[in-house]
Amino acid sequence: MIALELTVPVACWRKGRARELVETEVLPPPATCYGALLSLVGEQDRERHRGCRVTAGLLNAPVISTVLRTFWRTKNLKVAKGNGENAGPDQQQLVIDARLVVWCDSGEEPESDAPLEARVVRAMRDPGSVERTGAWSLGESTHLINDARLLPEGRPPAGCRAFLTTATGVLTLPVWVDHVGTRGSRYAVGGLEALTDVPEVRRLPRIPLAEGAG
Repeated sequence: MIALELTVPVACWRKGRARELVETEVLPPPATCYGALLSLVGEQDRERHRGCRVTAGLLNAPVISTVLRTFWRTKNLKVAKGNGENAGPDQQQLVIDARLVVWCDSGEEPESDAPLEARVVRAMRDPGSVERTGAWSLGESTHLINDARLLPEGRPPAGCRAFLTTATGVLTLPVWVDHVGTRGSRYAVGGLEALTDVPEVRRLPRIPLAEGAG
């Protein structure tokens, strides 16, 4: 198991059922962390590392702000876009100055000559070895990661609260998102728990294998 310590100045980890007010989770869901790790190593096939375990932890209590913007919509074709009834309010919660730890364990990935865990270590130690496009973000493309450092033994700094699975948890976060119809989306139930050492692997949410896989 390895971990990355990250800082993200501004982010929104949108709750799945948020609509007019785009609410945010307090920390990035496992599915979001998995996508960020794929981006880090330059992997464009999100199926590639299914089976690994990924989660996040908070190192601080970030402020959550709400921004009010104007978005364009089409209510009246006779009115110019962005004017009158073709404009509406848009509210979004933003997490400000989050300090995080993201864990990755590839022990349950199908056999691979390059598991995600090893690729993350290589990308952090030799960034020039990775071919990727765009800036590195945690969630939306504008929610950029500012600092990152490798924690090769997976041990978090003091004061960490991690999302770990438990049958009686109060948080339900996505581990796999089906962007067409949501039918294939999968979730993990857990809660935030204080950590002083490496988390138990079995309590890290698992990115599910494809249906019919082992």
